[in-house]
Amino acid sequence: MSVVNALGRRKASVVRIYMNEGKGKITVNNKEYTEYFPQAEYQKAIVKPFELTENMGKFDVKVNARGGGVHGQADALKLAIARALVKVDEENRSVLRTEGCLTRDSRMVERKKPGQKKARKKFQFSKR
Repeated sequence: MSVVNALGRRKASVVRIYMNEGKGKITVNNKEYTEYFPQAEYQKAIVKPFELTENMGKFDVKVNARGGGVHGQADALKLAIARALVKVDEENRSVLRTEGCLTRDSRMVERKKPGQKKARKKFQFSKR
């Protein structure tokens, strides 16, 4: 198997991954994923596609993560890994789809409008 690459996005985060056969090592921006994402919640989310498809420890993943925060990057990485696993074996699609791993969360921060304090908040109105 050659290198499979995939892209994942969430909020302002963009994650590019390069996956090939290996021993299950996940490297994010030249750091181990447990070091880059110290919270257990994010670590579970990242390995969830591997657990669902029973591919734990079969692939090495090299990750380039840019933009956004830790939560957005973790969700984007989960999406990218799920997309790469579908490229490897099309039978993984149904399992990952039912668990919501292939769904791109399109919610973004609403832009600030001119003449207002924030996106929806207004300046205080004074009648007199």
